[in-house]
Amino acid sequence: MYTEFKDKMNKTVEVLKTQYASVRAGRANAAVLDQITVEYYGVDTPINQIASIGSPDPRSLVIQPWDNTSLKLIEKAIQASDLGINPQNDGRVIRLVFPQLTEERRKELAKQVRKYGEEGKVAIRNIRREAMEKFKAQKKSSEMTEDDFKDAEKEMQKITDEFIAKVDEVTADKEKELYEI
Repeated sequence: MYTEFKDKMNKTVEVLKTQYASVRAGRANAAVLDQITVEYYGVDTPINQIASIGSPDPRSLVIQPWDNTSLKLIEKAIQASDLGINPQNDGRVIRLVFPQLTEERRKELAKQVRKYGEEGKVAIRNIRREAMEKFKAQKKSSEMTEDDFKDAEKEMQKITDEFIAKVDEVTADKEKELYEI
C-alpha cells in the first residue's frame, strides 16, 4: 500500500543527490558536467557521451573529445553554463581548473544547497498529500474503514518524517563538504 509512495520519495532523494553532485565544491568532480549538454550533430548530448573526462589532480578536470571537431562545441557549452569556470582549450583537450573557494562563494553554494534541500522536502510533502488524497478516496468509496484511514495517515506521516530526515542528512553532508576544503 505504501510501496508506491516510498518509491517516489526515494526517487526524490536520488534526484536531490544528483543535484548536489552538480554543485561544485572546491575539488574537481566530473559530475558538475552532467547537466551540460552539447549540440552534437543536431542532438543535445551530455559531454560524458562525446568525450572522456579525467581528473589529473584534485583541482582540475581534463575533457578529451573522441571527435576533435566537437572541441569548440564543448568549450562553448561550458562557457554558456553557470559553472563559473573558464575552459582552457589547447587544441586537443579542454582543461577546467577549479579555483579555491572563497568564503563568499561557499556561502552562495550553501544557500543553493539549502534551496535544493527545501525543494526536496516540498516534493516529499506533495507525495504525502497525494497519498492522503488516495486514502480519502478509498475511505469515501468504502474500500477503507475509518480506523484503517487513521492508521494509514499515521504511517504515511511516519514515512514522510523518515524521508525528510534523509533529505536533511544529505543536505547537511553536502554543506559540510563545502566547508571541508
